[in-house]
Amino acid sequence: MDHKIFFTLLSLLINFSINAQQTVDEKVKALLSKMTIQEKIGQMNQYNGFWNFTGPTPDGGDQKVKYNHLANGLVGSMLNVRGVEEVKAVQKIAVEESRLGIPLIFGFDLIHGYKTVFPIPLAETASWDLEAIQRSAALSAKEAAVAGINWTFAPMVDITRDARWGRVMEGAGEDPYLGSLVAAARVHGFQGKDLASPYTIAASAKHFAAYGFAESGRDYNTVDIGLNTLHNVVLPPFKAAVDAGIKTIMNSFNDLNGIPATADSYLQRDVLKGVWNFDGFIVSDWGSIRELVDHGYAKDRKQAGEMALLGGSDMDMESSIYINELEPLLREGKISLDQIDDAVKRILKVKFELGLFENPYLYCDKVSEKQITGSEEIVQATLDIAKKSIVLLKNENNILPLKKQAQKIGLIGPLASDKTSPLGNWRIAADNNTAISVLEGLQKFKGNELSHAQGVKLINKLPEGFHEEVEINTTDKTGFEEAISLAKNVDIVVMVLGEYGFQSGEGRSRTKLNLPGFQQELLEKIYEVNSNMVLVLMNGRPLILNWASENVPAILEAWHLGTQSGNAIAQVLYGEYNPSGKLPMSFPRSVGQLPLYYNHKSTGRPGADGEDAGSVFWSHYGDEKNSPLYAFGYGLSYTKFEYSTIKLSSSEMKKNSSITASVKIKNIGKVKGKEIVQLYLQDPYASTTRPIKELKGFKTIELNAGEAKTVSFKIDEDLLKFYNAHQKWIAEPGIFNVFIGTNSLVKDKKSFELLR
Repeated sequence: MDHKIFFTLLSLLINFSINAQQTVDEKVKALLSKMTIQEKIGQMNQYNGFWNFTGPTPDGGDQKVKYNHLANGLVGSMLNVRGVEEVKAVQKIAVEESRLGIPLIFGFDLIHGYKTVFPIPLAETASWDLEAIQRSAALSAKEAAVAGINWTFAPMVDITRDARWGRVMEGAGEDPYLGSLVAAARVHGFQGKDLASPYTIAASAKHFAAYGFAESGRDYNTVDIGLNTLHNVVLPPFKAAVDAGIKTIMNSFNDLNGIPATADSYLQRDVLKGVWNFDGFIVSDWGSIRELVDHGYAKDRKQAGEMALLGGSDMDMESSIYINELEPLLREGKISLDQIDDAVKRILKVKFELGLFENPYLYCDKVSEKQITGSEEIVQATLDIAKKSIVLLKNENNILPLKKQAQKIGLIGPLASDKTSPLGNWRIAADNNTAISVLEGLQKFKGNELSHAQGVKLINKLPEGFHEEVEINTTDKTGFEEAISLAKNVDIVVMVLGEYGFQSGEGRSRTKLNLPGFQQELLEKIYEVNSNMVLVLMNGRPLILNWASENVPAILEAWHLGTQSGNAIAQVLYGEYNPSGKLPMSFPRSVGQLPLYYNHKSTGRPGADGEDAGSVFWSHYGDEKNSPLYAFGYGLSYTKFEYSTIKLSSSEMKKNSSITASVKIKNIGKVKGKEIVQLYLQDPYASTTRPIKELKGFKTIELNAGEAKTVSFKIDEDLLKFYNAHQKWIAEPGIFNVFIGTNSLVKDKKSFELLR
C-alpha cells in the first residue's frame, strides 16, 4: 500500500482526534489515551541499529526479537541508523506495521559534522566566533538531516579542567561563561527556528552532569564536587542550552557525590525538570541504566530500571531494561503510571515538534541527500571556521607568515601528509583519508620549493573502524635520516606533529601529555640541523610543550580541523589568513599541575609576595610554576594590539542598573588583524570565596594597521551574580574589579562598587 494512503486511513481510523487545530500538548494527550502500557514503555526504549534494514528480515535470535518490537510499536527511537534508504526502511516498519503507527526518532552522534567534518568542538571554541559555531552546527545538521537523521547527541557542554580526559575535544573547554555561549549557539544551529524543517534536527546537551570533572581525568570515573562548583561552573552551560530551547538532555556515566547521574533525582527532577522547567526528555547515555548495577547502586537490572525512572530518565539507550522491567515494576507498585506517562508525553512532544507525525519520511529525500552531502556551501563553511580556530602560540622574529617566493621549505612529520588524523575522533559517518593534508594545502602555493619527509611513523596500523585502538609506534625510527638530510638543505622547516585522530575522544584518557611516540626526539634532531622552524600541532587536547616553547621559533596550534584542515593551515602559514584564535583551555607545564584552570581561587596563602615571602608556606609546587605554559584566552596575531587604560562610566552601580567599561584598542603592527577583546570581573570579598577573575564578556574587532577603536562592555547585576552558600543566585553589594585584555593573565584593572 502507498504510504500516503496508509497515513490517511490511519488518521481516520485511529488518530481522528489528532488534528491540525490542536496544540502539540493536546495531540500528545489524545495519542497517549489510545496507547497500551506496553506501547507507552516502548516509546521509552531505544535500540542501536541491529541489522541492514534494506536486507532480509531477521529470522531468529536477538535481532528477530528487536524486529518484533519495532513491528509492535515497542521501540521509540533508533540510533546509528543512517542514510535515506536505511532510515526509510526501518521507519516503514514502525509506522506501517505497528498498531498506532508512531514514528521513530533517529539519533546519531553528530559531534562535529556528518560526512563533511568540521573542526572538533574544542577547536571551534578557540575561534570565539559564535556566529561561525552556530553555522557549523546548522550545516552539520543539514547534511545529517538529508541522510535521515533527526536527532543529534550534541552539543557536549561539559566543562573540564583536566587535559588528561580524552573527551575535552568534544566540548568548549574550561570556562562556564564561554561554554554557555557556545552551548546556546550550537543548540540554535542544530535546531534552527523551525524544528519541523527537513534541514534541522533536535539537539541533546550532554552529559548531565559533571562528567568533565571525572577524577584524575580518567573516563567514566567518579566525581565528587560541592554545590558551589556544581552550580557556578558545571551547570551554567546546561541552563544556557535549556534557555535556548533544547529538546533533549543526555545524562552521564559518572556518579556525582555518590549518586550515579542516571538515577539522580536532584539533578534530573529537582533542577532540570523542576527549577529550570525543562519540557523535553532525558535520554540515558549508552547502557548507563544497566551500569547502575556496576556502580554498586542497584542490585540488579530490575532495580536499575526502577531507580533510573524515579531519578528522571525518560528513555533507555541500549540497556533493554525499561522494555523488560518497567511493566513488572508498575504491577508491583514500585513505579507509577504517572511517571511513565510523563516520560512518554515528553518523547511524543518532540516527535510532534519534529513534524514526524505529519510525515514520518520527512528526512528521507534521496535527491536532497545527493545534492547537499559535501556541498560547496558546507565545504566553504568548514574552511572558514577551520582558519578561525587556529591559535598562534609563538612567532619569534616574525618567522611567520612564510615568504611566498624563493624559499626552500622542508615539510616533516608523521602528520604532514596524514589525511585521516585531521578528521579527529567522533566522525562516524566520514571516510578515512578524506581530509586535505598539510602537504596538499602547501602544494597549492607554487612560489616556493617544497620537499617532504615523514620522518617517523606515528602509528603502526590504521584503525579500520570507529572503536579501533591506535597502536603508537615505539620501535621503528626508519625515516629519521631522510628527514634530517632534508632539513639540512632547506631554508625553513615546517614540522607537523601531535596526536593521531583517535588518541583523544571517549575512552582516550592519557597520563602523559607529551608528543606521542618518537615525535619529540624527531623534533629535537631536526632542530639540531635547522633551527629555522615552525611547529604545527594537530591534537585534540592541550599538550605539554615546554621544550618546543623554549626552543622552536614559531608554534601554531591547529587541533584536528576536519575536512579542510590542510587548506586552512596552509592559508594561515602563508598569511592569507591572519590567525585570531584564542585558547579555550589552559596548556599545562606538567601533568602534575592538573586540573589547571585560570578561574581558580586565591586560597588563604596565594603567593610569596605577602607575609609568607621568603618561605615555602604558600600554595605552590616545589618543582614547577603555578602558571600555565599558555593561558586561557591566549593567542597571538601577525600584528600587535595596544590597549589603553580602562574607563568606567561610573565608579558606583546601583542595583538593577548598569555601568559601561571601555578600552581603546590600537593595531600597532603592519598588517590588518582581528583581536578578541576579553572582559574579566572579580568579586574580591564575598560570602563565599570567589575566583581570582572570571570571563564575563568578549568582542572581536578587526583593525587595519594603525587603526584604533573603542570597545565597550555593559556590566549589569546579572554579570555579578553567583550561587552562594545559601543556595541562591545573588549579586552581593561591594567592590568589584574589572579587567579588559588580550587573555586571562591581564593585570590592569579598575574598580567600582555595587551599592546596596
